[in-house]
Amino acid sequence: MAVSNRVTVIGVGNEFRRDDGVGPVVVARLRERAAHGGLSAGIRMVCCDGEPGRLMGLWEGTGLAVVVDAAHAHPGCPGRIHRLELDGYAAWQAGTASSHGLGLGEAVELARALDRMPRHLVVYAVEGADGALGTGLTRTVAAAVGPLTERIEREITRYLAGSRGEAPSQSVRL
Repeated sequence: MAVSNRVTVIGVGNEFRRDDGVGPVVVARLRERAAHGGLSAGIRMVCCDGEPGRLMGLWEGTGLAVVVDAAHAHPGCPGRIHRLELDGYAAWQAGTASSHGLGLGEAVELARALDRMPRHLVVYAVEGADGALGTGLTRTVAAAVGPLTERIEREITRYLAGSRGEAPSQSVRL
C-alpha cells in the first residue's frame, strides 16, 4: 500500500454523550487554530463515530494519523490525557474497550490484517467523567482540550519537520 506524508487528525466520539464528545471538540479547536495560521495548510481534520471501517478509510494511506478519543480508566482521573503510539508492527493490547462498542482497537487490528494502517498512528485518549446523554464536556475534560490541542499541534509540526521525539506510549482502556 502506498503511504503519503499526509496528516489526518480524527476526532472520535459523540458530542451528544457529554465527555464522549472530546474528540470532535479537539478537532473543532484545531480547525480554529488552522484558520488563524496555527497549523500547516493541508492537514485533514475530520470527525468519526469510531466505526472501524470508517476509521480505516480516514487514516488509510496517511503518513501520520492522530486519533483523539474519550477513554475509560479504572480508577479514573477525568481529564487525564494518555498518548499511545502504534506503528505498523505493534500489536494492540488485549482487553481494550471503547465507549463505541466496536472501535479503535478493532480498527487497528483489522487495518493491520488488511495492510491499511497509516505509517504512524498516535492515539490521544482523554479520560472522561460523564458519558450520559447531553451536550457539553464536564469541567475537568473541557480543561484538557486546550493543552491537548497544543500538544497535537506540536506533534504535527515535529512530524512535518521529520522528527517524532515524543513521550513514550502509555496503555489505557479505550
